[in-house]
Amino acid sequence: MKLFDVYPLFDVNIVKGKGCRVWDDRGQEYLDLYGGHAVISIGHSHPHYIEKVTEQLSRIGFYSNSVINRLQVQLAERLGRISGYDDYQLFLINSGAEANENALKLASFTNGRTRVLSCEKAFHGRTSLAVEVTNNPKIIAPINANNHVTYLPLNDLPRWEAELKKGDVCAVILECIQGVGGIKLATAEFAQGLQRLCRQHGTILICDEIQCGYGRSGKFFAHQWLGIRPDIITVAKGIANGFPMGAVLIGPEFQPVYGQLGTTFGGNHLACAAALAVLDVMEDEGLVENAHLVGEYLIERLNNLKTEQQKAGNLPIIQDVRGRGMMIGIDLSCPHKDVRQPLIYDQHCFTGCAGTNILRLLPPLCLSKDEADMFMDRLTTVLNERTS
Repeated sequence: MKLFDVYPLFDVNIVKGKGCRVWDDRGQEYLDLYGGHAVISIGHSHPHYIEKVTEQLSRIGFYSNSVINRLQVQLAERLGRISGYDDYQLFLINSGAEANENALKLASFTNGRTRVLSCEKAFHGRTSLAVEVTNNPKIIAPINANNHVTYLPLNDLPRWEAELKKGDVCAVILECIQGVGGIKLATAEFAQGLQRLCRQHGTILICDEIQCGYGRSGKFFAHQWLGIRPDIITVAKGIANGFPMGAVLIGPEFQPVYGQLGTTFGGNHLACAAALAVLDVMEDEGLVENAHLVGEYLIERLNNLKTEQQKAGNLPIIQDVRGRGMMIGIDLSCPHKDVRQPLIYDQHCFTGCAGTNILRLLPPLCLSKDEADMFMDRLTTVLNERTS
């Protein structure tokens, strides 16, 4: 048997990690500005994380959700306090797509409607409902194309208002910072207007914080920059630093009905131990604040590099820099592979990408200013080689 080939792979076998560095099987060190696609929140192989996960595994790793699991209760209480949503309810599952799937189901159970509004260039997952609200026809199979969804431009409030006024919209699902869509930011005016319209027309507002949440933007949730309070929040990726986990934060007005939602593996003992360890480190090391401070520093340096290129009279490769905290998009005048590949193979630095020409930076939240400088040196080298 061989692996089903679903991703183009870089010819690198990563076998070890520490903080914001990873190593391949030949001993080569790489600077990690990708974080395993925004999953690594507290850094690779953090000693406290290792201790807590190992300690839990030595007791029990898994048992059924048909019995009490005190770790789930602890996680709900801690997450509520740290995030500012202590009056919300927590449903634990295994992934981001699953979180969005359950959020949309819950919305439809609540108001009985079927239509959803989603953003152009949105990405919400690859399962049935999650992929239907993802604006990418290439990954929506015929069985998933059920005409439930209308895609609208981010920040174009009049277009959203026209649809919401029809009174038949079940839910709005929104990334306050679009990830796959190229690090596009929702404005406060748009988000606040959208929340007002949702409340006016009985529509449930879901904020997808799977990539932009959990401290990555420099606040615990990206929507907290915009002054809104969604009905439902979905999280995953950084919640357990690489252990598969997702969650739905559900507003206090929703009443659970036995049998509507469920999970076999969600919120198991080992996953909860990992998630609690993540919150320990985020609090103890001030990682949300670090994401804000170092992220702003990195954005400033990238903008300075763009200005330097313009002053030198060269065609600037950096066209635009967008983002918040440790979620940054670098809009290039060339295909992203022309910069990303030499960054990996020559400069030994991982980044992400979006579209055809956007480098996406999603480092662990513990990235230091020295490591940000190291990345800038390596990026500058690659860009200078392209213009020389």
